[in-house]
Amino acid sequence: MHPFRWLTILILTLALAACSGDAPKNAEVVIPQGASIAKAGQILEDAGLVSASSFRNEARFFASDDPIKPGEYKIEKGMDAGDILKLFQSGRTIQRLVMIPEGMPSIMVWDRLMAERRLTGEIPVPPEGSILPDSYAFTTGETRAAVVKRMQAAMDKAFNELWAKRTPRTAAKDRNEAITLASIVEKETGVPAERRTVAGVYTNRLAVGMKLQADPTIIYPLTKGKPLGRRILRSEIQAVNDYNTYSMIGLPKGPIANPGKASIAAVLDPAPTDYLFFVAKGDGGHIFARTLSEHNANVQNWYQLRRDRGEME
Repeated sequence: MHPFRWLTILILTLALAACSGDAPKNAEVVIPQGASIAKAGQILEDAGLVSASSFRNEARFFASDDPIKPGEYKIEKGMDAGDILKLFQSGRTIQRLVMIPEGMPSIMVWDRLMAERRLTGEIPVPPEGSILPDSYAFTTGETRAAVVKRMQAAMDKAFNELWAKRTPRTAAKDRNEAITLASIVEKETGVPAERRTVAGVYTNRLAVGMKLQADPTIIYPLTKGKPLGRRILRSEIQAVNDYNTYSMIGLPKGPIANPGKASIAAVLDPAPTDYLFFVAKGDGGHIFARTLSEHNANVQNWYQLRRDRGEME
């Protein structure tokens, strides 16, 4: 190599070493979509990490041709411009999580996403039952619409896989019916071992033309799935609408929440049981019955337990 070229490289190396320095602190920075090397350098300089010029020079003379990737990055104390550039090119962004629990209605999914200040953009309330409950990673500056799209894609994938495994016992004729019934099962029991049995009860009721009489279907048209915060009124039990299964035979017109995979699987493969009734038994679970007389006795036991607890007169 020509001696002059060696000298040029040496001078550049010494210049970079002199002006770059190491990051003096831990910090988090956000590189927006489409940001140039110059823009990224200015973000680093504004954050008091390394100079914009040293970052540009590192990219110009020593870096690979890989592009920098958008997202939120953790810069650690002692990293130099080259280390930071490699980090940006690697795409190893900080992963933040938003958790959607099983049975959360879409209005509360919307509330949760809108309350996350690291996300951007406006979104409508997602269609009920379109979101798969799970924990979803996101990066600061990402749009809420992009997160919702991932949540809905996850539901599409999960449902298609479960639908392919459905058994002849299921009462669901299509996706809407399956998600709707699964959302009721999700709201009626929090005990995993009960899901298929509860699904079996509702499947049996649908088969013989009995009303489902699921309390959460009374509440949904009142609050869109948010907690009611009080006892259900008799007038609300008797209300006629597209959701109240105390005043209608069959399924509501659509889901009342976003069910998880276990509840969807339960309605697509319900327990082969002859139960037609169930009532709470005071420990979070339910007691099941085949006949109305058995059920009425179980209900009286439940009422007595509540009276003993001081929950009713």
